[in-house]
Order: sequence, then structure tokens, then C-alpha cells
Amino acid sequence: MANLLHNLIRLDYISCVLTILGTILLGRKLWQGWVVCAINSAVVCVIGVRTAQFGFIPANLFCIALYTLNLRTWRFSAPRGSAKGRVTADS
Repeated sequence: MANLLHNLIRLDYISCVLTILGTILLGRKLWQGWVVCAINSAVVCVIGVRTAQFGFIPANLFCIALYTLNLRTWRFSAPRGSAKGRVTADS
């Protein structure tokens, strides 16, 4: 059963899709991109454990912390409609 589940869930393809989706969302300046990127980093940590490539784990845990900080900064620090949170055409 575990082998069947392993063959059905290809984490490398899931990570590929999440990488592309996260990049598109962040390119559109949507905060949801940080969430997608954090989920992708968690998937890469699982890949690192499964393949015994343990160097992926601390790097991606650091990325998850960075994504959380960026999400908090983008989403919660500037009140809606304030000049601080808006990007203007002349900047």
C-alpha cells in the first residue's frame, strides 16, 4: 500500500507545480504566493527526508521562516489604503 501511494504521489511534480504557481502569484504581487511557496518548501523537506538529502531540510526551513516574515509584512503591517502599503506609478 505504501509503495502504491508513493508511486501515485510524485512529490517532485507537486513541487514543480507549486514553484510555478508561487512565482506567478508573487509576480502579480499577491500575498497568497508566500503561502504557496511555504507549502512548496515543506514538500521539498519531505523530498529531502525520503531521498536522504538532508541538506534540503535546514535551507527550506529557513525559507519557510522567511516566507512567514514576508507574508506578515505584506499582509498585516500596512493598513489597507495607506500610502505606506501602496505601490505608486512613480516609484
